[in-house]
Amino acid sequence: MPLRDHFRPPVSRQVSWEEIHGGWPMVIVQQLKKQLPPGFVSGLKVHSGSQIEIDIAAYERDDALRGFSDSGGGGVATASWTLAEPSVAVETEIADDDEYEVRIYDAERERTLVAVIELVSPANKDRPQKRNAFVGKCAALLRAGVAVSIVDVVTTRQFNLYTELMAFLGQADPTMGAEPPGIYAASCRWLLRGERATLQTWSHVLAVGQPLPTLPLWLTPVRVIPLDLEQSYEKACDDLSIR
Repeated sequence: MPLRDHFRPPVSRQVSWEEIHGGWPMVIVQQLKKQLPPGFVSGLKVHSGSQIEIDIAAYERDDALRGFSDSGGGGVATASWTLAEPSVAVETEIADDDEYEVRIYDAERERTLVAVIELVSPANKDRPQKRNAFVGKCAALLRAGVAVSIVDVVTTRQFNLYTELMAFLGQADPTMGAEPPGIYAASCRWLLRGERATLQTWSHVLAVGQPLPTLPLWLTPVRVIPLDLEQSYEKACDDLSIR
């Protein structure tokens, strides 16, 4: 069955995109339970970040902090010191990013994280700082030896976080074209051979109305299993009565 557009009618009138983003990872976990070899386990992490945005900078002077001196406590009194105005005092948003992901662990190595499947949300593609946070997170995972799969079915924002990740790593994927598509799926890993490292990726352009691909899910440098996105996606849609 084909990929639907969960962000526009008619599907958006039936269910919200949050429902598929929340349900799909659990189906992937159930799918992996049948595929993972002994010693490997998977679990999900779903967290919808704050939707509150503060767009206007607000400054505050706190005169109570000025003219502070420490002369109490029975110690030797110090010279009076005047606290200068801060260089920046701006109300801002505390980082609280969306996370829709499946994590795979090697339980026999003290639950070492070996792979992560990231399901991109609209908020991940929203603003530069959100995109940078997502890309930085994926880059840090790869550098730690964790395989990363990115699945993006968000049709309402055209940023391609996979190509931004590749650019962050100083690379490019020619299969994405001059204008990278807004929806895609890719698996990435850094393969270490002695002192040399090879970045390997398997990428696919997605399209509404077309089946989803199967990605390689790397558990170790030599052990890989298929991540059948079509199968898990269809099960999630069926559970939500999406036709």
